[in-house]
Amino acid sequence: MIRTTNIRTLKDRLSAFLRDVQRGDVVLVTDRGRVVAEIRQPTVGSPEASPVEARARRLVEDGVLKLGLPNTAKAYRRPGIALPDKVVDDALGWTRGDR
Repeated sequence: MIRTTNIRTLKDRLSAFLRDVQRGDVVLVTDRGRVVAEIRQPTVGSPEASPVEARARRLVEDGVLKLGLPNTAKAYRRPGIALPDKVVDDALGWTRGDR
């Protein structure tokens, strides 16, 4: 979760904000309404796989991007229905224009 606070409130409640950061929150610190600092968990020792992944992570944290589920079968529920293979093959063939 991204939280915003001004410098005075940060100074008054620093310990509480640091506990929130330990739980994974990000704190944006403002001075007269302008963001001047960002407090988050350190990333030292966990290098990004690529600049694209780093940018995507920042977009997710900013709420601009929402990542989908991972591309694994375990990430998705099994449907409550099962169709015979012939029905599925016929439907795919019709959709592709093969039949």
